[in-house]
Amino acid sequence: MTDLSKNIQALREKKAVVEMGGGEAAIEKQIAMGKLTARDRILSLLDKNSFHEYDLFVKHDGRDFGMDKKDFPGDGVVTGTGTIFGAPVCIYAQDFTVAGGSLGLQHARKITKIMDHALKMKCPIIGINDSGGARIQEGVGALASGVIPQISLILGPCAGGAVYSPALTDFVFVVENISKMFITGPNVIKTVLGEDISMEDLGGARVHAETTGNAHFYALSEQDCFEQVKRLVSFIPWNNQQRAKTTEPKEPTAMLNIEEVVPADPKQPYDVRDVIKCIVDDSDFLEIQELWAANIVIGFGRMAGETVGFVANQPMVLAGVLDCDSADKAARFIRFCDSFNIPIITLEDMPGYLPGVDQEHAGVIRHGAKVLYAYSEATVPKITVILRKAYGGGYIAMNSRHLGADFMFAWPSAEIAVMGPEGAANIIFRKEIMEAEDQNAMRQEKVKEYIEKFANPYVAASKGFIDSVIEPKETRALLLHALKLSILKEEYRPAKKHGIPPF
Repeated sequence: MTDLSKNIQALREKKAVVEMGGGEAAIEKQIAMGKLTARDRILSLLDKNSFHEYDLFVKHDGRDFGMDKKDFPGDGVVTGTGTIFGAPVCIYAQDFTVAGGSLGLQHARKITKIMDHALKMKCPIIGINDSGGARIQEGVGALASGVIPQISLILGPCAGGAVYSPALTDFVFVVENISKMFITGPNVIKTVLGEDISMEDLGGARVHAETTGNAHFYALSEQDCFEQVKRLVSFIPWNNQQRAKTTEPKEPTAMLNIEEVVPADPKQPYDVRDVIKCIVDDSDFLEIQELWAANIVIGFGRMAGETVGFVANQPMVLAGVLDCDSADKAARFIRFCDSFNIPIITLEDMPGYLPGVDQEHAGVIRHGAKVLYAYSEATVPKITVILRKAYGGGYIAMNSRHLGADFMFAWPSAEIAVMGPEGAANIIFRKEIMEAEDQNAMRQEKVKEYIEKFANPYVAASKGFIDSVIEPKETRALLLHALKLSILKEEYRPAKKHGIPPF
């Protein structure tokens, strides 16, 4: 055997030892918990044979408490590059089999190094979190925000300061019975407050997907989670200087009649996702944060092969009103789309903001203002279609002409007014109604009169607030035309360091 052959053999043996992570027993324990190893997770997510690992032989710097006698392979984190659908990504995965994925100095340096690499190479960074270590991302993560997509997978514990790392990223994925996120654990809560609570109820996957809104995607298995990540990255650009990858244009395939999806009765609910499926290519819509603040629907679809973002009121939930949570949800998504050059289509059926003392005290004014700020700040093409209700401040908030909408369309069923016809009639015609022999008949008459005079799209169209009143079946064609027309859109804004959103 030549010296070179011996060196190659030695390299292979060293690699084999490090790639075993914490050893067979630790790996078996990881698998018994229903979790893949760090490398298996990376290999499951990336294209076959595309992963190239960096810093494989990095060692920890610990010297105290006998640490100099312990070997933590790779210091508990796997980093490298690969491809998804042929496009490059940078990736890291914390290795729970090595000292519980705990965060050491070299561990942190490996992660920040691959993040710096992603920022320089202008490709997405994907982090797989499985550790209760300290935060590692505030600095470089903030710099990368709006430059490259940042994606976090919570595939194990993520506690204390560590939870701020995924919270700073664009999209967070969680898996049932595996993901755990919390600032203070159950033991601390019991000690301080005397309350017993399980880890799952405190910060499990379902909690963050449905209650807190910290998670954007919820999966039942790790493999399901990886498929969700792949689907997401197929829709978004790889950095803020590119557009999302174009696919072959396709006609909608949903067996739905768009004119029958929205009921004529403004009080009758419907699923706005059915409207979206009648509009987008192949009726393919990727919803984001589906389980949280469901009175607003956000997500990605394609029009003529190009990615667009959708923001739509959901009449099936709370009649589609805006509240604190849905305002936050919409505003954050609008800002992501604007950062990554994704046009925004707004489908409006908005009766207003959710009334009540709880909402007022929770700061619905401040939260609601985030939507107005996000739309006003966005410079990408912005198109609005008013399907039905557009009342008062809600009409303004949902990308109205006054917030800079480039195109405003309305269906004939649109009701654009200060408030709903019944409420308005009760106020404006109160005296006539009260003095009438048949108050119900008089009320209905006055409601009809109000609709004819005010609550219809033609009044707004006469003032130039609506560009066109359209038939529902014309919606897709007009949206395609508007998107094509605005592809080279430019807006000039005053020079400034940054604005001050109503956080």
